[in-house]
Order: sequence, then C-alpha cells, then structure tokens
Amino acid sequence: MPTVDVMRYVELHCKSNFSFLNGASHPDELVSQAAELGYEGIALTDSETLAGVVRGFGAARDLGFKYIIGAEIHPVDAPSMVLWPTDRAAYGRLCQLLSRGRLRCEKGRCRLEWSDVVEFNEGMIAGAFSTWREGDHFDRNDDAIETEVPDLDEQRRPDLSADFLRTEFRGLFGESAYLLCSLHRGVDDRAVIRRYRDLSSKSGVPLVASGDVHYHTPARMLMHDCVTAIRNGTTIDHVHEQRFANSQYHLRSLAEIEQLFREIPEAVQRTVAIAERCQFSLSSLRYEYPEEIAPAGMTLIEHLKRLTWEGALQRWPGGVPDRVIGLLKHEIELIEELHYEAYFLTVWDMVRFARSQDILCQGRGSAANSTVCYCLGITNVDPSQTDLLFERFISRERNEAPDIDVDFEHQRREEVLQYLYEKYGRDRAGMTATVTSYRSKSAIREVGKALGLSADLIDSLSKIAGSHRSDEGLSGGMADCGLDPESEIGKRFTYLVRTLIGFPRHLSQHVGGMVMSAGKLCELCPIENAAMPGRTVIQWDKD
Repeated sequence: MPTVDVMRYVELHCKSNFSFLNGASHPDELVSQAAELGYEGIALTDSETLAGVVRGFGAARDLGFKYIIGAEIHPVDAPSMVLWPTDRAAYGRLCQLLSRGRLRCEKGRCRLEWSDVVEFNEGMIAGAFSTWREGDHFDRNDDAIETEVPDLDEQRRPDLSADFLRTEFRGLFGESAYLLCSLHRGVDDRAVIRRYRDLSSKSGVPLVASGDVHYHTPARMLMHDCVTAIRNGTTIDHVHEQRFANSQYHLRSLAEIEQLFREIPEAVQRTVAIAERCQFSLSSLRYEYPEEIAPAGMTLIEHLKRLTWEGALQRWPGGVPDRVIGLLKHEIELIEELHYEAYFLTVWDMVRFARSQDILCQGRGSAANSTVCYCLGITNVDPSQTDLLFERFISRERNEAPDIDVDFEHQRREEVLQYLYEKYGRDRAGMTATVTSYRSKSAIREVGKALGLSADLIDSLSKIAGSHRSDEGLSGGMADCGLDPESEIGKRFTYLVRTLIGFPRHLSQHVGGMVMSAGKLCELCPIENAAMPGRTVIQWDKD
C-alpha cells in the first residue's frame, strides 16, 4: 500500500494570558490543545516576558511534549520579531535582553532598541513578523508591510521592509533569520501570501508558517475581545482596531494549516526544522548559591561547621550535651551531602546583619526542627528541650531545598533588603514576583465595564462576589441585581467572569521572597523594576 505523508507542524508564535491582557488562554491550555491536535511541539512566545514559561513547561513535561521557550520583542527602531534561544547560553542572553528593556522603564513596560538585539543575538533564531490586520495596509507600498504594536507603544514601528530584512535582519542572524507568515482566513489571504513571498524573494529571508496564536480554541475570541477592551480602557463594542476580524487566532487543526499554507508548504516544513534546533529546556537550569560568604582559604562547609560549633558553645557554655552533638553531626552531614551549606550561610548572614543593626528578627516554621539553625542564631527552639524531627526540614527523598522563614521587623525590613542588594549587586539579587490574578470582585468589575454596564449595576454585581460559587448562584445574584442571566448580555457576563477569574492581571513583588545567585540572576530569569523605588523583581514567582 502507498504510504501517506503525515503533516508535521510546530506552532512557533503563541501568546498566553501571561502577555497580560493580550492573550486569552492559560499556558497549560495551549500546550494541551497543541498536543491533542497532533502538533510536534509549541513555542510559548509572550510579549517581552517569560513570566508564564514555567507553567507551560510543567504541562508539556507531563505530556512528554516538545516545548520551546521564546519571546516576542518590539524594538522601538526595528520591526517586531520572535526570538527562540537554541541552547542554555542563548536562553541566558534572551533573559538579559528582556531585563535590559524592562529595567529602562517603569514597572510593567519594556523599551528595547535594535542595538540591544545586536548585542544579545548570539545563539538565537529570529522570526520577523507584522501585526497587520485584515484590510489595513496592503494598498500601500509593495515593498513593505507597516507593522505596529497597539497599546505597547504609541509610536509606529518601522516598516517590515525587504531592505531591513536583507541588510540588518539577515545580516545579523544569517541562516537563523526567518519571516513569519500568518494567515487567518481573511478576504486578503492570497494577497498576504503574495506580499510575504515577494518580501522573502527580495530579502533572501525564508518564510515560516505561524498562527500568531492568542487563544487555544475559537470559543475564546470573546474573552480576547474582553481583555483587549480592559487593556484599552474601553468597551468591547468600541475596541475597533485592536479587535480581531475573526476567531482564527487559535490553534488550528493540521488539516486547516495544510489547506491555509498549500501554496507555501515549505513554510510549514520549516517549523519542524526550527524546533529541532531549539534544544534548550528549563530542566537544564540549575540554581547556584552565592559562595563569597566563606572567608578566604576556607570552604563553605568548613565555615558552616566553625560557625555552628562556635554557636553551640555560646548556647551551652557549660558544655554541649551529647544528644545535641549527635544531632549536629547528623544535620551537618546531611547538609554537606545535599550541598545546602551556602543556603544556611546566606540566611545566617542576613540574621547577623539584622542583629548588628538592632533589627528584630526571628526564624520560624520547619526551621525550628534544625539544631544547626538554633546554633547559628536563626531560631530560638532549644533542641535539648524538644523532640526535633530534622527530616521534616531537610529530606533526601523530597529533593528540594529547605525553607527557612525569617520574620524581620516590618518598619526596618527595607534595610535588610538594601543590604542584600548592596552585598550581591542588582544583577545577582532580586525580589521574587507574585502573580496577581483576577478574583471574583475584580473580574465582575472589569467584565462589567467591558460590556458597558452602568456603574450602579457594576457596584451591585460586585457585592455578590464570593457569595455565589456556581453558575447557578451567580445567575441568581445577577437576577437580584436586575441583570437577566438568560439575556444575551447576561450570558456573556457569566461566561466572561467565570473565564477571567484566575487570569493573571499583573506581576507584583512578593512581600518577603528574595533570590540571590552566584552568577548573574538576569541569565536565569528576566528582571524588571518594582513599583517601589530601589527594588527589582524577577519575572517568576516563589513557587
């Protein structure tokens, strides 16, 4: 029997709701849908952020599915493009690039320039793209597609021209330069293909098929209209230019993709070739503790042992009990085996500084099970008076770092944070983020405004937040407020509120979580400015 070629495709351009009000599906929804459709992989490429990549990675790992990390970037003096790092070093450069743009701006914004891309391009594959929407620009210059990024920057982007692609873009990325072609069943699809083929021919930059995906199924188009309205501070009915012409910005079936790109099948084939070059995985990242805490000529474990035994003598000046000596030897042996000595020394150093400045502090939680923590002055639980279970604190089986929680005097906590910034440098220290997500009340208010409901009705509806956990309960509350749940707008309201709950709204700084690293933190994860002056935040949360 004749063999039938199975179409192979990888979606390389995909936004999640971690593009913050510019995508309408969770990362895990996109990964699961791509796997179900038979894709060979998916790239999560949120707009100038890597905030959602860990969630997508977890979903892909559970499915055994190819997962590529990337990001959309929008230089102010060059067309928009997607960058995919091919290895660990390139991933580090992508993090540095995004950090550069974020640290130039206030919280939540990013400003990149072409010179930044030039500096950090090594090891990247790049796909230039246009944000053209149906009917906008194809009656203009035959040699260019005007590209813009609404809401991210008020100014127009430079044209995606054959000249730029040939000289600047291809000149920088060489054989790793591509031109992304997205088709969305518009009336001008054939014209779009002609224009992209012409640009490719004149520039020598090959075409690659992409979906410019913003949600996992077409049913999420209304949700995308809603978050677009929220982002622009208007209603769904008045969002106009930023609203998609149809629902085709979703993950399509392989048959649909084959049909859409039937004139340029090589553009589809290149998605697989690009994916095969992208070998970086988050599983290869390894956190490295700072090591400068030990004095010159002394290893970290030697320093920890010295401090611990000195502390033990201070705790028991009349002699350390035999039981405590046994506990200390056991704990130190396990700490050394699992290479946690730098972690204990880092916490000890914070506590030492705080007490030297008369800043009240106290270790708590499972760290109270540690005799070493007691001897280091981190906790105040006397192991000779209790039955400590150290394995609740550190365990070989769990294979995770211990969690030492230290409470610092609230009014003077900032002094400790600034000490850490000064000691390790802002390139090696940062607050962890916390993802602020929509909850019932905020979802009701934002959806109400997006649907154009009156302020009085929105106020009434927001008062039912949290009291109605089911759709039936929400419907009853809506009826009590005068909004018919069976009306068209009532059904929209219910669907949008239920879907928006749990969507990430923005990144905030964790109240006390901070990360310090041996090398540049901005090579592990992008860093951005916090709302509070003098603080920076990594784009990942504590978990």
